[in-house]
This record gives sequence, structure tokens and C-alpha cells, in this order.
Amino acid sequence: MPTARPVPHPDVTVVVIVYNDAERLPRAVRSVLGQSLRNLEVIIVDDCSTDGTRVTARRLAASDRRVRCLRLPVNSGGCGAPRNAGIEAAAAPYVMFLDSDDELPYHACKSLLLTAEETGADLVTGEVTRNFEETGTTGLWYPELFGDVRVVEGIRAAPEYFLDHLSTNKLYRADFLARHRLRFPEGVHYEDQLFSAQAFTLARSFAVVPWPVYTWWLAADPDRLSISSSRHHIRNVADRLLAARLIDAFLEESGNADLRPAKDEKFLRHDLRLYLGDLPFRELWWITEFAAVVTPYLRTLAPRALAAMPREQRICQYLLGAGRFAEAAECARTLDRPHLAPRHVVRDGGRVHWGRTPPEDPEAAACLDVTDWRLDEQPFATGPLRHEVARVDPAGPLLRVLLHTYDPAGLLTGAEPVTAELRIATTADPLAVPFRYDPPRPGPDGTPGPRTAEIDLDPRRIPLGVTGFRGRRHPVVVLERMGLTRTDPLLAPATLPPLRTRLPQYGPLGAHTVRLGCEGHGAGRLELTWERTGALGHAETAAPRLRPARRRVQRLTRRVAGPRTKALTYHELQRLPVDDTLVVFEALEGRGYADSPRALYEELLRRDLPLRAVWSCAAGSSSYPEDVPLVRRGTWEYVRTLARARYWIDSHGFPTLYGKRPGTRYLQTWHGQALKHMGFDVPELRLAGPERQARHREAVGRWDALIAPSEEFERTFVRANGYTGRLLRTGLPRNDALVRRNDPEQRDRAAAARERLQIPAGRKVLLYAPTFRDGARGTGESVRVDLAELARRTGEEWTTVVRPHYYERFDVPRELGHAVRDGRQFPDLNDLLLTSDALLTDYSSVMFDYTNLGRPVLLWTDDYAHYRSTSRGLYYDLPEIAPGPMLTSVDGLAAALGDLGAVREEWAGAYGRFQARFNPYETGRSSEAVVDLFFEELVRPGGAGDERRAAGPPADAPAGPSAGLLAGPAAGGRG
Repeated sequence: MPTARPVPHPDVTVVVIVYNDAERLPRAVRSVLGQSLRNLEVIIVDDCSTDGTRVTARRLAASDRRVRCLRLPVNSGGCGAPRNAGIEAAAAPYVMFLDSDDELPYHACKSLLLTAEETGADLVTGEVTRNFEETGTTGLWYPELFGDVRVVEGIRAAPEYFLDHLSTNKLYRADFLARHRLRFPEGVHYEDQLFSAQAFTLARSFAVVPWPVYTWWLAADPDRLSISSSRHHIRNVADRLLAARLIDAFLEESGNADLRPAKDEKFLRHDLRLYLGDLPFRELWWITEFAAVVTPYLRTLAPRALAAMPREQRICQYLLGAGRFAEAAECARTLDRPHLAPRHVVRDGGRVHWGRTPPEDPEAAACLDVTDWRLDEQPFATGPLRHEVARVDPAGPLLRVLLHTYDPAGLLTGAEPVTAELRIATTADPLAVPFRYDPPRPGPDGTPGPRTAEIDLDPRRIPLGVTGFRGRRHPVVVLERMGLTRTDPLLAPATLPPLRTRLPQYGPLGAHTVRLGCEGHGAGRLELTWERTGALGHAETAAPRLRPARRRVQRLTRRVAGPRTKALTYHELQRLPVDDTLVVFEALEGRGYADSPRALYEELLRRDLPLRAVWSCAAGSSSYPEDVPLVRRGTWEYVRTLARARYWIDSHGFPTLYGKRPGTRYLQTWHGQALKHMGFDVPELRLAGPERQARHREAVGRWDALIAPSEEFERTFVRANGYTGRLLRTGLPRNDALVRRNDPEQRDRAAAARERLQIPAGRKVLLYAPTFRDGARGTGESVRVDLAELARRTGEEWTTVVRPHYYERFDVPRELGHAVRDGRQFPDLNDLLLTSDALLTDYSSVMFDYTNLGRPVLLWTDDYAHYRSTSRGLYYDLPEIAPGPMLTSVDGLAAALGDLGAVREEWAGAYGRFQARFNPYETGRSSEAVVDLFFEELVRPGGAGDERRAAGPPADAPAGPSAGLLAGPAAGGRG
């Protein structure tokens, strides 16, 4: 019986089920009582707990009249019976469910209720935030399902929502539940799955909201694992299969058998996929029993659903059914890693199959066929490799690792050498251990064996100040070839015995304890943990009273090295005289040697002016020429260099933390013309507070000169940023290479890029360069073209090089590696522009640069109306200025690529008008013009440059050569 009287006319009833969870129940209930929607009730249903839950529930009810308690007379053994009891007792027209170990976000009830009332939907579903207690990380539940607010007119309109099988992230109309007598099954686990499938199938319409409405806590304590986290029990597998069969029966009996393929696809994509991912870490007996339970059900699934799975999963499913359990576990490691190679493939009769031996029958041949991966056409940067630890042995003070690298695509063969290193993260700089592969040797049966290498890890190389690897650290293998770098995980055998060994360091006072093992999920990466032991380690452990002081020192160190302190130091450094010879270059916020700063640097180098250049480098130095002095962006040396430099030259913006001193001259080259709204025309900045607007004005106010490529640039970018300083109407130096594309230097540059990209002979290159989407950075949303369909339609004639914005993420799918390349390893976009035959973009300013080549521009504008109206907005009506066709389908794109001659002819007039309007100053000599104007005192005859050549460097300049742009860095080389 309820312990309190119902709240009169609540809007929402939240049913909180609990069993032996007195500790976490208050948190769950408080998350409901604290909702922005106040008029609600909480029904706590206690499934006959044996701990203090009953007392805790009564206290909660006594503290707030909106809380009622129910207690079942006997434990039901599941979630169905307590939820059903809550439904029967609910007094509100809407019902939600909450587990005692989870929470509701603050606006969950109100936002779902308002959506239900506005749409009239039978149920509303929203996003789930999953909190992983073990790692402290969070994730979203199938975020692709919750991209926007929408109303779905029945599950047939969007059958992918079968994946959303939780009952707890939804608000239901009570009359909908009553009309269909919809209740949870009792006495079974995974009752959510049947209930949700029934609800979606029976709903006339359901609404979707894109914000989190449920917080799901996944416990780290193995004694508190939920049912869904207990996949290591074979009984758990049987429970999931029972739920799946109950859904099948419901669909059949209710006349909805046509939905079975969609439900089967959900089972394969979610339920089965969870267990397959665990296979590498299960013992053989477990895999044997798992296969015996699962395989009969797999044979009943719709062929359409089976065919919709990724090739790796289909192979894994076949190997399970064929009793090839070790190979199934090996294959399962690839499910989360699209570039992880199989150990072996066999080429037979023009086909390529997974495994060491040819398939024995037609079924095996069909299931194991990987010919469409086109392994022999894969590029080095993204083709499949597999690095595995074969053995780890202590060797005196060293740790010796035997590495096996499987290379079925032949990526490591050829004349071009491969540079290899094992890289391990530390609390300081990574530990990089170079190694060489032994010559490949065939396996016992004559098939190619893995490449092998022995790698010695030496902890004595790590400075004493480094305290070790904190938490889990996963060594990686880094390979470089043709100027391209790839980083791959290092896998550990699941049978690797946990290694704990003590390696000496620095004589009797220092040592390290190293632990190695296999990560228990995903691909099974090698885990390495390393801690200081010996006398130094014991001294740290034995002095707990020092820890608070040490933490205070660490906090003080962070404060001393923080931005505020650096800004103050920068201000004090301005008391030093300006170094009249020092130029600081920065492009792409330190991301590489690129853009107009590169063109100006090379022009200064050609003229051999009496200047010393330092380039700002934010990350790796591989994109910079070997003789270019570097300074790490954000370091103390960077601060010192900016404070002393006579000239600043960049393409984006030096950190706003550092004001420009009067003696410094700042040339802003900017990185393109303005199609999208900029500066104060962007709503985010226009509507921002006065402090942020003032910071933007201060940043722009530092510029002494700004390069203007056109009058349109002045009308848009210059005006929008409130810039009133000197304009250099010269065109962009970076575009010189494009205008002079037929010069031998630029032809060689294009040929080198084509070789690095491994473009097959006779293939044309389409450069696909979309811009990012505001509010969706890092989501992959901007790569909107169906690359698989494009490769199918054009892949024999064209190779597509994808170069997303550096704010975006992108991976080349395994099956598209033969026709798609990743262009992100080219910091300077000109390399790709020069090597391409056509450009595909959307709203990126790259279109302005590309027309300097005179080559076709194609525009992918499937979201043009949305982008223009809801994003930052555009300065132009794109159809009025477009230099090429605006495309929204792969059919149209393929047709354009198939007859570029017709595209050129049809768009010649628009293309010419575009060039005249936006590139009037591009002559191929912009770099020369900018140097003449900005460094006027150095280049004019008899100017200061001649005097400095005679006088030599200033008194405080570093020792070394006294003239020339590469005379030496002010900040100490590649710091």
C-alpha cells in the first residue's frame, strides 16, 4: 500500500524502482524532486529489498508529500513487476521510469512534457548521457538518433528507432499505455526491449528531442554491475535471446511481421555486437557455449538484416557458426578499428578471402570474401595494418618486446624506406624508441608471415623528474613513409600473463616497477603501467605529510606557468630592446608550414634580407623544413620571442593574451576571403557581452597591416572587423603558387603530392574540402557526400581526396581506401589544390583561391537553406555568384565529373565574373609586392637593410652567422 496520499493532479508520475540500493536511492529521488517541473509525483517501488532500502524510501516520502512508496510482497527478480506496479498506481496523465542508480537532468520532465503537449505524440524519447564510473568519462546513447527535434509518424517511417530500446529515456501518455494494456513482461530480464518495441510499434506517432533527458550511471564495482553489464554470464546471453524471441512473437501476432527485418538489424547491430566485441577476452569454453546458444537464432534472422552488417561482423558471425572460434576472436578485434588488418588473407582465383587457407565450400567463399576491400590498392596512410605483441621479456635493465606486424595489403613493401618507432606516453614528453623490421620470412605453410622486430625499452632514458605512467597507457607504433605518418595501436594477446617486473634505474636509489597486460575491451591494446619504486619510491610513499605540500607546489607551479603569469612576464619582457632582425611566423595557429606566411618567408629567404626567422609550432615539426628554426607555441620561449620580435606575420591570430608593443609591426595575412559572416557580423560575437567584444577589437587593433585580395574583402571582412589600419591591396601571397601553376617548381610540387597520396596512374583527383559547421565541430557532420556511392560511380576514373577543416574529424572507411584519400597530412592546402583536377566544396573560402587555377569548381549544397538561415549566415546569395554547379545528389556529382568539358562550357561566364570580382589583384607576384610594402625600409636602395648588413647583428643577438634569414633562432632552434 502507498505510504502517502497522492498529490492532487500531478502532471507527470516518475516511477523509481529499487532493490537493495539504499545508498543511491536518495540521489535518484532528489534528481526528480529538484526538477524544474514542480507539479509531479514520485512513486518508489521497492522490490522487497533486504537491506535498509525500505527505511530510506519511507524517509524520502516523509520529507516531501510528492513521494509515495510501494513495496512488493516478494522479490520479482527483475524490473518488470515493480514498473508495472508503478504504472497501476500512477495518478498523472504522463509516466516516466527511473532506476535507483540513475538520475534525471534538471529539465527532463518539463521539456518532455512540453514536447508531448505540443506534438500530441503517444511518447517522447530523448538522449541519454552514460557516465562510466571506472574511467570518469561520459558518452551519449546512439547520438545519431537524436540529432534534432522531430515527430515520427509511426515506426515504419524510421525503423532505426528500434535501437532506442531503453524505457527510461521516454515519457509516455498514460492513456496510450492503458489503451493498449501495455505492461512490462515479468519474470524475464531485458524487459525494456520488449516493452520499447511494443511501444514504438503501437504508437501512432512519437516525438524525438535532441537533449539529454536521462543520466545512466555505469558502475565500476564488479559487485554492483547491472544486468546489461553482466555479459560474461552465458545466462545473460540466453536472456537477451529470449527478449528477442518475445519481440518476434509480438510482431507476428500483432500483424507487424514486416518490421522483423528492422528489428533483426537492431539485434545484430546492438545486442549481438556487444558480445562479439568481448570474444577476444573470453576463454575457449565460453566462446564454444556462446556459439551454441547464439548460432541457431542467427539462422532465423532476415537475410536483409544480415547483409546490412559490416563485412567484419559478418565474417565474425560465420567463423562462430563454423566452429573456428580462435579466428572469430581474432576477427572481433577489428570491429572497432576500421584500419586493423586481418592476420592473413588468401588470394585465390582473382578473389581475396579472410584466413590462411582457401575457403572449403561456396558458403565459406561468400562469407569470407574481402575482395571489395581492394587491399592491393590501399594507400600507406590509411591501409590496414595489425601490430601485435608476441612476447615480452625482462632483459637486465631493459624490457624486450617482440613485435609482429601483419601487412596483407603490402603497405611496408617497396623501395621507399619506412621509419618506425614505438612511442609511449609519459607524464613528460613521449618516450620514442626507434626500431627496424627484420626481413620478412614466409610462415610454416609458405604463406607470407608477419614482419618482426625486437624493441628494447630502457627506462633509464627517462629523466628523474618524470614520475611514471599514470593510469593506463597504451603504446603505439608510429610509421613514416613518403612524408606521411600513421599511428596504430599495439595489441596484446588476451593470454598475455600479467607481467610485473622491477627494472633498475640510476643505481641503488631508483628503480621502476613495470606492469604489462591486455586491455579487456575493444581491440585489446597493450596496457603498460610504470611507477617509481626503490629507495626514491619508498621515500615518496613513506612521507604522506609531504603530499599536501607537494600538491601545493604543483598548484603553484601550474599557476606560475599559467597564462596570467606568462602575460605578466610578456609585459615585463617588453622593457628589453626590440630585436630589429627577428621575424616570428605563424600559420594555422601553429599547425604547420603553410599559407601566406610560408610564401612570404620563402620570398624573404630568396632575397636574403638581414633577418632571422622563427616559426611558431603548435604540435609536431614534421611539416617544417629541417633548417627552419622553431619555437613551441605557448612556451616561455614563445613568450620571449613574441616580446622581442620586430615583426609578427601570421594567417589567423597570435594569442590575444599578448598585446603588441609599439616597436613591433604586425602583418595579418588572413586565410581567405569572406563568404561566411565574419567578425561582428557573426551573431555569437554581435550578441556577446562588452568584454568579449572589447577583446576582439583589441586583437584586431594590433594589426599594422592587412592584406586585401579584393574590394569585396574590404566590403565584408574589413568592415565586419572594424579594421581601419593600412591595407596592402596585393592579393594573397599563398595564391602565387596557384597563379603560377605551370612553373616547374609548382609542377614538381603537384607531382610530389600525387606520389605521396599514391594516386594510381591515369586517375584524376577530386579535392573535397568542406568547411566546418558551427555548433557541430568534431562531429564529422560537414563530410556530407555519400563517399561510398561516389566511389562506386566514379572510383575507376577519380580518386577523391578529403580535406575537412581542421576543426573536423574524418576517417577513410576500410572499403573505400582504394578510391578515397585523407588529405589532412598536408598542412599547406596548396599541395592538394595543385595536384587536383577539380574542387568539390560547400561554403569554404577555398573556392576563391581555387579559381586562380582555372579548374572546375563544384559546390555540394544539400543543406544550403539550413546553413544560410540557421548558421552564421553568408554575405552572398550563393546561386548568384557560384562559379560552378550547386549539387545535392551523387547522381548530379557523378554526371558533372563525367563531363567536365560541358561544365566548363556552361559555367565559363559565371566563372569569369567570379574571378574578376574576387581575385582582381592576383598576379602571381603578391609575395614580392607584400615584402616591398611591409619591409620597405629593408628593400629600398640605401635603406636600413644596407646599413644593417654592414653593421652586423645587435649586441644581444646569439652567437653565430651574422646575416641571412636563417642566421639562427632568437629562441634556441626547435624548442
